[in-house]
Amino acid sequence: MRTRVTLILLLSACLSCSTPHNKQQKTMVTSETKDWKSEIESTLNLYGHRNWIVIADAAYPQQSNPAIKTIKIDADQTEAVAFVLQLIEKAKHVDANIIIDKEMAFVPENDAAGIEAYRTKLNKLLQGKPVRSMLHEDIIHELDAAAKLFNVLIIKTDLALPYTSVFFQLECGYWNAEAKKNLRTKLITK
Repeated sequence: MRTRVTLILLLSACLSCSTPHNKQQKTMVTSETKDWKSEIESTLNLYGHRNWIVIADAAYPQQSNPAIKTIKIDADQTEAVAFVLQLIEKAKHVDANIIIDKEMAFVPENDAAGIEAYRTKLNKLLQGKPVRSMLHEDIIHELDAAAKLFNVLIIKTDLALPYTSVFFQLECGYWNAEAKKNLRTKLITK
């Protein structure tokens, strides 16, 4: 009997020391990723229609959903935006809907020093691209809904300006909404 109790206590102690396997362990933060460009490129190669990539400011929270991976990079935010744009342009398999926070256009310089220069730089980067602006909470709602089924990559920068995150909602690069609509119409009529 004493041996049994000792065995149970030892087993309990071993189990209590082991690392629990839970969903939150799948959400990883890579602290100051040195080779962030390679990590983003390999992630984009895996991603497709309905995945998201977010270039976030410093205050963007780490989300608990296991489908959302956050990496912290040591680079300027607009450098990261330019890099992701370049990767998407080169990729044959994806394109992106770009979404920015509607609030950013209304943030005054006297409340956030540097916001005007940032807006000017970002507008130059996104010139000619399909950009929508939405309220931040609405974007987060869409991102959270997508993360129920699809992966999201958050690239966190040290930019300390409000409402400056840039969201890339990935789409198929070789099939567009009009082609999909035409196909659906043919399927319905057959």
